[in-house]
Amino acid sequence: MNTQTTPSPQFYLTAPATCPYLPGQMERKVFTHLVGPRAAEMNDLLTQGGFRRSQNIAYRPACETCRACISVRILADEFQPGRTMRRVLAANADVVSTLLPAQPSTEQFSLFRRYLDDRHQRGGMSDMSALDYAIMVEDTHVNTRIIEYRKREPGAGIGERKGELLAVALTDTMSDGLSMVYSFFNTRLAKRSLGTFMILDHISRTQALGLPHVYLGYWVKGSSKMGYKTRFQPQEHLTPRGWERFDPATDI
Repeated sequence: MNTQTTPSPQFYLTAPATCPYLPGQMERKVFTHLVGPRAAEMNDLLTQGGFRRSQNIAYRPACETCRACISVRILADEFQPGRTMRRVLAANADVVSTLLPAQPSTEQFSLFRRYLDDRHQRGGMSDMSALDYAIMVEDTHVNTRIIEYRKREPGAGIGERKGELLAVALTDTMSDGLSMVYSFFNTRLAKRSLGTFMILDHISRTQALGLPHVYLGYWVKGSSKMGYKTRFQPQEHLTPRGWERFDPATDI
C-alpha cells in the first residue's frame, strides 16, 4: 500500500468486520494516512469532518447499513460544570495533571495493561504489548502530547519523586481545540470518576487556550459504553447538515 505523501490524501476502505459496539452489526471504515508536512493540517480538517486519529491513520465509519456512530465535540467556551461534575472536581482536588511529550513509559504501560484487563478483555486492543503501546503513543506526525494525572503527595515534584500515576490521556492539539485520542485510568478508584475528571481537565485546558472545542470521538446511540459522552453539555453532533447543537431532551 502506498503511504507516501501526495498533494491530496488517498482514501481506502476496510473489509467488513464485527461491530464492537452494537450486536448484529458489521462495520467498515474509510481511512487515510497522516504523514508528511501537511499531517497536522489534514488532521484538523479531517477531525472537523468526523474522522478520528489512531497512530498515523485518520479514519471514520463507512458502514453500509448503520449510521449510529456520531462525532461529538464539547463547546468548551460555553461549558459550566453542574453539581455532579463539581463533586468530581472536588474528589480529585489532590490530582495534578502534567503535559508531557508523546513518549511512553513503563509506568504508563503498566497502568494501560491493568485498564485493558479490567475494562476491555475481549476488545481489539486486549493483547497489546509494550511495543504496541509505544507505537500508539509515538507514531504521530501531528501535535500530540501525553497528559499524566498523578496524586499530589508530600515532596512530589521534588527531584525524581512523583506521586502515584492515576490516569493518562493521549491528546492532539488542533487549531480549534483538543482531541482526546485515547485515555485510560486506574479503574479501581471508582469514587474518583477519573474518566469524567480527565474530560473536565481537557475542557479547562481548552478554555485556557482560548479555543472552542473538545473532540470526544464517536457517540453510539444504544451503546452503554458511549453513554457518558452526552453528559457534557453543551455539545455539537456532526450530522449530514454539518455540526449541530445537541439537545438531550429530544434524544428519545
